[in-house]
Amino acid sequence: MTVLARLQHELGEIVSVESSDLVASRRDRSGWMAPGTPLAVVNATSIEHVQCVLRLASEYRVPVITRGAGTGLAGGACGSDGSIVLSLAGMNRILEIRPEDELAVVEPGVINQHVNDALAEHGLWFAPDPASKAISTVGGNIATNAGGLLCAKYGVTREAVLALTVVLADGTLLHTGHRTVKGVTGYDLTALLTGSEGTLGVIVEATVRVRAIPLGDTVTVAAVFPDVAGAAAASARITAERLRPAVMELIDPVALAIVARFLGPERCAGLPLGTGAFLLAQTDGEGAGLEAERVAAVMRSGGGDVQVSRDRESGEQLLAIRRAMHPALEQHGTVLIEDVSVPRSRMAEMFAVIADISLRTGVSIPVVAHAGDGNLHPNFVIPPDPSGRTDGSVPEHIWAAADEMFRAALRLGGTLTGEHGVGVLKRRWLRDELGDTSFDLQRRLKAVIDPLGILNPDVMFQ
Repeated sequence: MTVLARLQHELGEIVSVESSDLVASRRDRSGWMAPGTPLAVVNATSIEHVQCVLRLASEYRVPVITRGAGTGLAGGACGSDGSIVLSLAGMNRILEIRPEDELAVVEPGVINQHVNDALAEHGLWFAPDPASKAISTVGGNIATNAGGLLCAKYGVTREAVLALTVVLADGTLLHTGHRTVKGVTGYDLTALLTGSEGTLGVIVEATVRVRAIPLGDTVTVAAVFPDVAGAAAASARITAERLRPAVMELIDPVALAIVARFLGPERCAGLPLGTGAFLLAQTDGEGAGLEAERVAAVMRSGGGDVQVSRDRESGEQLLAIRRAMHPALEQHGTVLIEDVSVPRSRMAEMFAVIADISLRTGVSIPVVAHAGDGNLHPNFVIPPDPSGRTDGSVPEHIWAAADEMFRAALRLGGTLTGEHGVGVLKRRWLRDELGDTSFDLQRRLKAVIDPLGILNPDVMFQ
């Protein structure tokens, strides 16, 4: 009996071989599409379903690609040829909320925003906030160690994960971590699994740390600077002054001009967005007002045209400028959203490098950055193919420009990815960052935990 027949016999109707499901499972939000056709999509709704899939996959030595909402940006959860796509989107329950312990227990398919909706009733929130939080799953956030706008103050996903329940490649159930504030027993397998992109095990339950919703005001400060160097210098000085805005975002002149055209004058919140660079900060908590005044003073001293909002409506107008970035770019073609991080003190240099690459190659590279933590998102806009192709392939001249950019980030003491993960799209540069010793050790670690190499075999390591 084939593995597909066994799956259908043991799991029944949750196993899909419909063409539409197979095709949809091959693509993520990066636009990349895996070649070939998956064997099946299994829509798991329980731990037992996941264990069954992995037990059979090990027996038949068939690759398993674990998938949530498909919102990834690195090709890391796309169904490859002959693989079983294990969808966890149906495992979407919030199992427990413990306000007194400031934790929640959730299944991997629950949407990030849905967790916060439930926590709000208790005056709590889950801090990791990727831009996709309205559509991305907590399991996917953990698998990629996702970040977001609030990371500089509240941390990335790893800092919010206390414990995991994971199904290993042979179907064995593993429990890691703890429910306590402190816990240092043994190796930190929870941290190892967080960010492992489905290559070491399948997360089926997570115990996450939650926080009290900050009391006090929320104040938004925005400024337009003559150039990106001035905006980057101001953001670095804000950090150097020991100020910690919850949000600090920077849009370079190329991107800002596109956003300004997209919004139109009436939606630019009274700021001169047509030229220059845009820096936005938002403070929260009991000292938000005073902190915002100090942030605004730094921006003004750096040559920024500053606007301060102390009410929700006008604050949302300023935030809408940042949120318009990707809708504006998508008007011009498919957007490859890249992701590099450098030390905050080197951010201005990285912007200059990207501008130089763009000038020399003729490739337009609009950039937005989480300025509070040095995480830049250079965007490569790929115009529609005249032939009508929609395979999501990225032209080689784009990858050549990206190659220069990645290597420059490493030279500046940075990293290939701050929050999107390596996936398939960045694996060719992984050894360059890790070095031979670390790269080979990580491959050996995977071989110990996944000896048959069936878990996301194309991700990270080639």
